[in-house]
Amino acid sequence: MTQFRAKSFRSSLLRTVAAVLTASCAFAALPARAQTAISFGIGTQDTTTNTVTTGVVIKELKLLEKYLPKDGKYANVAYTIDWQNFTSGPPVTNGMMADKLQFGAMGDYPLVVNGYTFQSNPQSKSQLIGIAAYNLDGSGNGVVVHKDSPYFELSDLKGKVLSVPFGSAAHGMILKAMQDKGWPADYFKLVSQSPEVGSTNLQERKIDAHADFVPFAELLPFRGFARKIFDGVETNAPTWHGMVVRTDFAQKYPEVVVAYLKAVIDANDWVRKDPQGAAEKIAKWTGIDKEVVYIFLGPGGIMTLDPTLKPQLVADAAEDAAVLQKLGRMKEFDTKAWVNDTYMRQAFKEMGLDYEAQLKSLANYEVSGDDSFCKVKITEPRKAGEIWIEGKGVKPYSSAACTLGALAELTAQGKKANMTYLFDTARGIKLFATDAFFAVSAKDGKREILPFMLKADAEAAAAKAGGKVMSFGDALKAATAGRG
Repeated sequence: MTQFRAKSFRSSLLRTVAAVLTASCAFAALPARAQTAISFGIGTQDTTTNTVTTGVVIKELKLLEKYLPKDGKYANVAYTIDWQNFTSGPPVTNGMMADKLQFGAMGDYPLVVNGYTFQSNPQSKSQLIGIAAYNLDGSGNGVVVHKDSPYFELSDLKGKVLSVPFGSAAHGMILKAMQDKGWPADYFKLVSQSPEVGSTNLQERKIDAHADFVPFAELLPFRGFARKIFDGVETNAPTWHGMVVRTDFAQKYPEVVVAYLKAVIDANDWVRKDPQGAAEKIAKWTGIDKEVVYIFLGPGGIMTLDPTLKPQLVADAAEDAAVLQKLGRMKEFDTKAWVNDTYMRQAFKEMGLDYEAQLKSLANYEVSGDDSFCKVKITEPRKAGEIWIEGKGVKPYSSAACTLGALAELTAQGKKANMTYLFDTARGIKLFATDAFFAVSAKDGKREILPFMLKADAEAAAAKAGGKVMSFGDALKAATAGRG
């Protein structure tokens, strides 16, 4: 009986082993199962206006879904996109280092720190793959004080409390300005405050000044309690935001990276086709006033939407790294090796666009059309102006004088202007007319009205022309003097 049981057990075991081997051979003969799910995270800064076309616009318009690959190895793949919004760049880098985010958008200094930080990461590096928006003159970052402050220049803040989000592009601007002027590290009482905290503390006059990145140096004056006293143009260094990606993700899914960049290009086009409508939508999505969005992204705006990796911006990345190295905040970092335009070039190619031509271009789209007040065509966009008329939209005018004259006429008709825009005479940067300083003089029997962002520039122009500096209200009166 025992012998029978042993034989029966061996027979059963042999049949089981044979079945397992047969099944294993059959499984081995099947093709490998294709990947069915790809998940990735994108770190955005929705309230940082010049990054909206790398994040919130793509998200809300579902542009990335439009371009994600769906054939070949991506056939039947289910994508999961984790959009994570932050108020500054450093937390985006933290998320990327933790591999919770694969893409990130941030300003120039945080981007350089991102690339440098990843140098010590054994799993992956990061690469700069595109530009969100830029201003070659440096405008975008700025320092504001309370509107009733006695301070008008950066040097007035010696020994005063100046807050700035540490690690941000605005922080980099302050550090460079101090180096350029030869000021010691304790020239200001620098404290780190987020845009939200700094804005509240400035409004409540708990600090003397606040430095910040796009859009806060324009947003806070627009909201009525601040005044700009320093702009990034005074550092003579570009300001820009861009996009980075983890190399391990990019190497595994290069087509997904290209799809993301195609969505960025599409988002830029969407803004330019209808800047007023885009500003209204972006305001709804981000909480940043539409008039502020428009000053950055509208025609002739402070920021140029262009995703190409321009040599000037790559060179500026190296300058940013040098600033941080001088302060002992960074060791050697090869910025050229960090930049990778391969994915952007492929995106341009697949969309039938000329990358080389766009790379060489520094043009923004400009104010154009006919001036309905002075009855002339607009021929010099950076001397023009615009009025956002409530219920009527944005209307263009050919000069500062014509813009202010039109504003006075609209006001007399009982119409409301949400905002009036002009351009800085010296630097060509778009301004809120209400915050500008005006050099007003008589030239060839005609009144000349020249707007400026900085009081010192207006004073120099007025002295040269034998005129005087006026506030917005007085310039408005001067523009209408003699009209009857």
